[in-house]
Amino acid sequence: MKKVYYLSTCDTCKKILKELQLPSAYILQDIKQEAITEPQLQEMYNLSGSYEALFSKRARLYKERDLKSQSLLEEDYKNLILEHYTFLKRPVIINNDKIFIGNSKKSVEAAKASMNE
Repeated sequence: MKKVYYLSTCDTCKKILKELQLPSAYILQDIKQEAITEPQLQEMYNLSGSYEALFSKRARLYKERDLKSQSLLEEDYKNLILEHYTFLKRPVIINNDKIFIGNSKKSVEAAKASMNE
């Protein structure tokens, strides 16, 4: 499967999608318009091996709820991501059996290289 989970209102996501010039085989899912389902999150987990890796600690709600001071478990990260879209580190790019999480230059470059294989 070739899929991108992103936020259409996020300028960084828009910039990355433009830079990647995604082939038409990719399915785009705006996570604000179409919430992430538990099976979708499970697939991301299977590829990444961690809910924490998929979790955005930059989310406004993370700071507002003072989650930094709590000891969060994998199950907590999973439930928070399912509860509110801002907790997903974006974008998440899935290229068959590979996953690229977040907007770091390294992740975006790796995703781009993967698409050209």
